[in-house]
Amino acid sequence: MKASKIAYKPVGMALGALSGVLAGAVFKEVWKRVANEEDAPDATDEHRTWREVLTAAVLQGAIFAGVKAAVDRGGATATRRLTGVWPG
Repeated sequence: MKASKIAYKPVGMALGALSGVLAGAVFKEVWKRVANEEDAPDATDEHRTWREVLTAAVLQGAIFAGVKAAVDRGGATATRRLTGVWPG
């Protein structure tokens, strides 16, 4: 394994944690606006429909994936700017 990959591991882990927190906040805000509700439905909430539960899950997954990709890509780009080496 390249030294740049090893050196980037802690940075990547920190960015992963940051992206999770950021994605959670984005999802919560999007859900409030889309559904006019404070909280998204849980999969086991018997008072929610399949449509509500699956819509929330798909939306949450898409937001998490998009935010994670953006944060990871930004971290890799910043690392290359600082070190001259792409970490991946």
